Order: sequence, then C-alpha cells, then structure tokens
Amino acid sequence: MKIVILAAGIGSRLGNPLPKPLTTLKSGKTIMQQQIENLTKFFDIDNINIVVGFKKELIMEGFPDITFIYNQVYDQTNTSKSLLKALKKNHRESVLWLNGDVVFDSEIINLLMPSILANKSFVCVNNSKVGEEEVKYTLDNKGFIKELSKKVVNASGEAVGINFISSKDISTFITRLEECKDNDYFERGMEIAIEKDGLKVQAIDISKFRCMEIDFQEDLDNANKIF
Repeated sequence: MKIVILAAGIGSRLGNPLPKPLTTLKSGKTIMQQQIENLTKFFDIDNINIVVGFKKELIMEGFPDITFIYNQVYDQTNTSKSLLKALKKNHRESVLWLNGDVVFDSEIINLLMPSILANKSFVCVNNSKVGEEEVKYTLDNKGFIKELSKKVVNASGEAVGINFISSKDISTFITRLEECKDNDYFERGMEIAIEKDGLKVQAIDISKFRCMEIDFQEDLDNANKIF
C-alpha cells in the first residue's frame, strides 16, 4: 500500500504565506510533521508520497526522506488532479490518502486497519457535525456512500479528508478522476465512479477521535485548543 498526502494547494483562506501543511500548531509541530509522525507509527516512510506545488521547495526541504510528486499546474487545478497524478504513479496498489491540512489522532489508523487489510475502499467521516463549507455525504440503502460533495443536502455527516482506494478499485477511480474538471475536488471522481461503475465505498465514522481540517484561522484556533 502507498500513502499520499495532498499538499499542492495555495491555501489562501488561511492567509498564511507558507504552504498550509507547514502551519505550526501550538505543540510546536507543523501539520505535516504531525501527519508523518502519526503515519510512520504504522507504515514505512518509504511508502509515503507528497504531492507538492505551491512553494514546493519549503516542503521538500523540510521532509527530505519523503518521495515527492509535483503538480506543476497547482494554481489552475484542484485536488482531483493532484490525486490523479499520485494514483497514476501507484496504479497497481491500494492507496491511503489524506489532505495536507488534516490534524488527527494516530489512533484513527488503528480503526482503519481492518478495512485496509481487507482491501475495502472507504471515506472517513464525522457524524457529530455537518459544516456548511465541508464535503458532506449520504448513504445508499446498503450503507455505502451515495453522495459526496459540498452540495449535499440532508447529509449524514461530513468527510474529514482521510480516504482509501483499494487495489481492485483504483483503475476505475483513475478513469473517473480523468473525467473531472480541473477545479473539481477528488470527491467528484468518487461520486462518478459510485454512480456509473457501482463503486462501493464504506463510510468509517471517526467521530470519537480528534480530527479536523484547517481551512480558516478559526479552524487553527480550535485545533490548538484540542491538540
């Protein structure tokens, strides 16, 4: 299995001149440092790939032992195209990926391991809140993801930015990511694959753990209160 961290974006909403993953938390660690420390408790660092773009040298210098993938059109594309680049590099393996602005408890990985080992695609979700600006989801009558976007109404909860595509589903997902528009989030590719290919994606509820994406200063302030 490979791990991908999406860190190519400008992150303008936070108002930070640095790439958002290099934002320092109250603990003194950057978001990305915390992510990599959590991941390497369970996985080999050689299996981690970071998709970079905006001020890529800063991330690359900070994490010299990681493999990097460069999205050279980071200022014209969204996460669908950054993830597509990474999946094309690892198209024969399952991939666990996360957004570069997610802070989370390492214990979440323990919760995910059974699905990873069973090679079942999933999206991590929080059912305790539904943010207006967040990616939201609904389920079908068998309990799999049906809708997954910021436009979902009557949502069951919100996605938290940690996801897994199995090796048996990855080719289909790549095809659908290729169909996405440049400004689409990767969730659009999952929605298309669910609708057109019958892709089965589990929703794994991580609500009991600390996990949040840092989009705005308010998010950063809240993260610093709980981490």
